[in-house]
Order: sequence, then structure tokens, then C-alpha cells
Amino acid sequence: MSPQRVAVVGAGMVGLSTAWFLQERGAEVAVFDRTGVAAGASWGNAGWLAPALTTPLPEPAVLRYGLRAVLSPRSPVYVPIRPDLALLRFLVGFARHCTGARWRRAMRAYVPLNDRALDAFDLLEAGGVAAPTKAAEPFLACFRTEADRRTLQAELAEVEELGQKVDVEVLDGAEARRREPALTEEVGAALQLHGQRFIDPPRFVAALGTAVQERGGALHTGVTVHSVVDLGGVVALHTDEGLHRFDAVVVATGAELNRLTGKYGVRRLVQAGRGYSFSVPAPRIPAGPIYLPTQRVACTPLSGRLRVAGMMEFRRAGEPLDPRRIRAIADAVRPFLRDLDLDDRRDEWVGSRPCTDDGLPLIGPTRSRRVFAAGGHGMWGIVLGPLTGQLVAEAVLTGRTPPELAATDPLR
Repeated sequence: MSPQRVAVVGAGMVGLSTAWFLQERGAEVAVFDRTGVAAGASWGNAGWLAPALTTPLPEPAVLRYGLRAVLSPRSPVYVPIRPDLALLRFLVGFARHCTGARWRRAMRAYVPLNDRALDAFDLLEAGGVAAPTKAAEPFLACFRTEADRRTLQAELAEVEELGQKVDVEVLDGAEARRREPALTEEVGAALQLHGQRFIDPPRFVAALGTAVQERGGALHTGVTVHSVVDLGGVVALHTDEGLHRFDAVVVATGAELNRLTGKYGVRRLVQAGRGYSFSVPAPRIPAGPIYLPTQRVACTPLSGRLRVAGMMEFRRAGEPLDPRRIRAIADAVRPFLRDLDLDDRRDEWVGSRPCTDDGLPLIGPTRSRRVFAAGGHGMWGIVLGPLTGQLVAEAVLTGRTPPELAATDPLR
């Protein structure tokens, strides 16, 4: 029989999207989160809905940073030195996947997901989620020199060869500044990506949570789920509130996915890849997203300010914000945008992206036919969250795993 009552653990973009699509198929849903809606990685990210840039994180370019760069607090990819066997295991696996062949294999798995990602947002909007997406026009990737630009050009060309739709325009610095006057003379070359979008992440996820509640979903915030137990006919959630029984459960807890799914065969480690962000005022807020690929910094106009985000810090999820990372991001963006008051920073934030060593998410059924995983998206939980919810809802309620999830098997 198709499950009628389903629990979702995690109230971020992935978890709430799953709840919404479960409701769309007629299931009764309850969502549990130990903090609240959009309290984790869904809150402070750049908000880009950019399938053209949604690629596996392990890539040959990461290894080219070199050990010295990776150990520097100012590096875009940072690994603090510490005795941590789980982190070491993750890093060894990550490095093993930073080859061209493995990156291409993972990219082929992303293509069918990327092709449908924006359609899932359209379904949410048509279904009453009161936070529409915005067209990213212009969406500019900016560089100091044409030589710097060639790396991303080559990657986009390879992505297109693998089947991903990419609509990109090559610009010189003068044309980039004409299209976006907030850019400085430091920008000597650029690429404009067409067909991308962006959102205000906390506002969108909050609207999604409201929609789930308005459709009859129960939202249990400030409640920790301590364990998930398959009792045969039902699955039990042991929580701060006591015991809850459901027909099935979807675990969408981001960087803590392994805690509840490990005993159901999910062995691939999910590591916190921490990202930082803040917002600043500017007399000229860019009209659309600005990407600085060399510096790995993302800038997005949100609510009258500019959100600046960056860094990939492999560290434990619960550790405090490190102000050195914030300063490094501010210094990286300073030369490229006019009149930013980078000392008037608000909403300084660090959040834990759930990363896997092979760069692919963990989406689908576990060894228990009542327990499903939905996580490990790395930097792409926002853009792929709604589609993940749609596909997981189909798997939960039909018992059939959609073909798009063949490569994301949580038991791989």
C-alpha cells in the first residue's frame, strides 16, 4: 500500500520541498526540525538557480590549488589542520574523485537533474508558494583578464558537450561594465549566462513552509529527532516530544544526514563544507548576480542590499564563525565592485553545506523501504531542492525510484 502518513526530518529547502510534493500526491505530512525553517544552509547562501553552473564539486582544478593554498585561511578552499579521522577519510575520497574522468561521469548524472530543476520551481509557484523566482539578467561571471576567463569557458564547453544546456555570451571588460555599471575597471573580461534565475533564500523557504502548513502539514520546530526505527509495519521517530509513528520518513538533515540514516546502509560520509556570507549596502546594487570564479565569490542583490558569499571550509558543522573568512571574502570582492561599504556588514553567517566525496547527492530509498534519504547536495541544495522533493515524493508513494536518481543511490 502507498504510504499515507509521511514524516520529513529537516525544514530546509530540500525537506520542505519534499513535504510539499508529498502533499501534492495526497499524503499527510509532518515536518520536524531541531531549530526552525531555513535555519541551516538554506538561510545564508547566494540563492542562485543556475543549472549551467551546477557541477560536481570534486574537479581537477581543486587539486591545483596545492596543499599550501588549501591550508591558508584566506584560500577559497580551506582545510584546518586537526586530528579528525572522519575528515581525513572524506578528503582522501574527495581527492580520488578530482579527476577528469570521474568529474565527467558525475556531470552526466547532473544533466537530467539540471534540465528539470527550474521546472520544479515553476510547479511550486503555480501551486501557491508566494515567493516567485527572479530572472538573472544580467548574470555575469567576471575576470581580470581573458586568460583567467578561459578556465570557465572550457568548463562550460565541456558541460555542454556532456548534454547540459548552456547559453553563454563572451564579453570584454567595457561591455561588461556597460551592462552592469557597478563593475570597476578591474574587470577586463566576462561571460554572461542567460536563462538562469535567483531567489531570496530565507524568504522563499519561509514561503514554502507556510504553504506546507496551509495545506494541512504539521511543522514541529525546536524538536530533535533522536532516532528513526523501522518497526516493520510503521517507522517510529523518537523525538523530544515523544514517539511519533508514520508509514515512511524522509531524512533531509543536511550535513547530519548520516546520524539517522547510517544504520540503514547510508555509508557514504556527508561532510560539512561550510560557506560564509554577509550583506552590504551599495549606491549601485547590481541588477543581477555577479560571479567571481577565480576568487570563488558569489554576489546577489537581495532586499536592497548585496549578499556576498563564498568559501568552502571543511570543518565540523557546529563550530563558530571564523571572522578571518569573512574578511577574506570582503577583500576578494573589493576590487571588482564600485562603492561597496564592505565595513558595513550585516547578517554575517556561516552554514554547513552537506558535501559528499564523489560530488553527487544521496537521494532515494535506503535498506529500509520506509526510510528515504534526501541530502548531500553540496552547494546545490537550493537549485536542486524542489526537484529532489518531487522525485523523492514519487519514490516514497509509488515504490519506484525515478531514473533521474539512478546515480544518487544512497547505498552506493
